[in-house]
Amino acid sequence: MTKLLNAELHCHNLYSNYQNSSARLPFDCGISIEDQLDAALQKGIEVLFVTNHNTLDGYEQILAYKNDHAKFNSIKIYPAEEITIDNQGHVLAYGLHRRIRPGMTLEETLDEIKRQDAISCAAHPFAVTNGIRERAEMCDMMESFNSNNVDRFSNIIAERFAKEHNVKSIAGSDAHVLSTKGKCVNSIESENDLDSVLTAMRRGRIETTSKDYATKDQVFEHAFYIISSSRDLLLDYALHHHPRAYSASRWALNSFTSNPNSKTWRSLASLILFLTKRASEKVNIKGYDPKIFSQRPWKKLIALSLIP
Repeated sequence: MTKLLNAELHCHNLYSNYQNSSARLPFDCGISIEDQLDAALQKGIEVLFVTNHNTLDGYEQILAYKNDHAKFNSIKIYPAEEITIDNQGHVLAYGLHRRIRPGMTLEETLDEIKRQDAISCAAHPFAVTNGIRERAEMCDMMESFNSNNVDRFSNIIAERFAKEHNVKSIAGSDAHVLSTKGKCVNSIESENDLDSVLTAMRRGRIETTSKDYATKDQVFEHAFYIISSSRDLLLDYALHHHPRAYSASRWALNSFTSNPNSKTWRSLASLILFLTKRASEKVNIKGYDPKIFSQRPWKKLIALSLIP
């Protein structure tokens, strides 16, 4: 007899670190396996896809830990990956048997997902820097709500696109810090085994039952984790590539990591979020060329955000 299963379809753990090809900012997520499972248990999650960036590492490890701790018996854990394609867009793949390497075209990535009889999903397709935008229609599903799209326009246009093009949609917590775990929950009508869950997803027997945005504090918490963990790497980069700016860089990093909640740093974070929201509005709502997001020329992005 089938039942409605509470599913977490987009989340990360420590094994997502050093998988984003960035030598300066390789840290992605600070959530341990134990904390990830405890949070899932508290949220009543029964289906957990671990979607670390460009790796299946973290799946076998969390599965082994779960199997050694009976209190987590109500949670079934299944393999998945968040794959970075050649234009830096992201695609989620559910039910993989083998890792899919990053850097391929969208078409090549989707072909490999199909070869593994897995399910593809466009992650945060209209996000400011890492979405595949209208090509989300090529995937089996799309993430029409992502908790980290705090600009809100990215989700507005994604939900509209999913409805207009009749694309199956999900909501994703995209949890990188523990406090955002379970921000979004999807309900799947299925038995709780991988084949049944994947079949139900293909047939559209899935709906979002709860969704919420990450707060400004939670976004800041993630940024602090990335920057503070990468401090030494950032300083080494500054020393070798921008030696004249090394002293200023060291002062700024020491100031931020020792007192991240100071008025200065909180004000700067609020300004960045404001500019991001303005740039997203220009592209997603007012029709400016989205290529500016993939090229990421910061001067142009700032100028775009300041246009009335």
